[in-house]
Amino acid sequence: MGIYEKFARLVGDREQFCTSGITPFGTCIDEVYSATEGRIGAQKVILAGTNNYLGLTFNADAIAQGQSALAAQGTGTTGSRMANGSYGPHLALEQELAHFFGRPTAIVFSTGYTANLGVISTLADHNAVVLLDADSHASIYDACALGGAEIIRFRHNDAQDLERRMLRLGDRAREAIIIVEGIYSMLGDVAPLAEIVDIKRRLGGFLIVDEAHSFGVMGATGRGLAEAVGVEQDVDIIVGTFSKSLASIGGFAIGGKEMEVLRYSSRPYIFTASPSPSSIASVRSSLKTIATHPELRQKLWDNAHRLYDGLEKLGYQLGSHISPVVPVIMDSKDEGLRFWRELITLGVYVNLILPPAAPSGITLLRCSVNAAHSDAQIDAIIQAFAALKA
Repeated sequence: MGIYEKFARLVGDREQFCTSGITPFGTCIDEVYSATEGRIGAQKVILAGTNNYLGLTFNADAIAQGQSALAAQGTGTTGSRMANGSYGPHLALEQELAHFFGRPTAIVFSTGYTANLGVISTLADHNAVVLLDADSHASIYDACALGGAEIIRFRHNDAQDLERRMLRLGDRAREAIIIVEGIYSMLGDVAPLAEIVDIKRRLGGFLIVDEAHSFGVMGATGRGLAEAVGVEQDVDIIVGTFSKSLASIGGFAIGGKEMEVLRYSSRPYIFTASPSPSSIASVRSSLKTIATHPELRQKLWDNAHRLYDGLEKLGYQLGSHISPVVPVIMDSKDEGLRFWRELITLGVYVNLILPPAAPSGITLLRCSVNAAHSDAQIDAIIQAFAALKA
């Protein structure tokens, strides 16, 4: 057991939370009825913790296209993009993504995590300096470590701290890589992207924005935070995922023509099997839906405001920004676990987020709304929280 001794504390914490009742570690959704409803054990629940922002997991066209691809092209590619894993639909999706973003190049990866690994680890090698937001996703940290770059963290969403650290770099700042996210997945806040772009214009640098949670959600056409604040041309690479608004699995990177070199130099791209034909087909369908149905984004934001306002009126401590991610801050781990379990008994499933996944050592009940939630379902979520407050 020597190799596992370093995990003793983690094992102990897990056992503490699993001694009675439903465990928050790897919760099993026994049945999924729709984009908003499922079953945990014997309890039917409203799904309010899925990241399914536009509610497209049960979109009829996406399902039909996925089924058709499954029948025509089989269950998987069984190979990497460099070997035998690039099919016509993979290339078509890349062209469609590039056109959607108005950029020359798009590269499709097998997951969003792999997209960050593939792009960042290749660019951020041992000669590079990376300045990244302290609350960046684990895949971003792992990518920087894999590439061997010098990592400089700046305080979360603090553009002034970023500028101070850039100034200390002197001439090296001109070649530094700056990495931020659009919507941050735990607290639902957004990067001060306009301020960060201003720093880049003055001091230099290469800007990567992970729009995993903001793609399909923000911007006039759904391209994300960079579009929403009007700075797309100052963002060198946009990274995203298919597992949120696009309701499937996979990832992508968008950039200039020079980004094509990553196809021949990125180990996570070269040595990972490509996405299955059915996943690619459903993503292509969902991308068309995002482009042609802006009303889904409006409904999503209406639901976000409705839930945030309702929970705020009940006196809950929430995140500072209204977004489709609505975090409820708990006083302790024990309170979080109790509330999480009681919400399930009241017919509502949310995410229990414990440290270190939650920032600053806090415990969250992380709600995420989607465009398929009805007003009645949002109100039922609020009523469940009201019952716990009482």
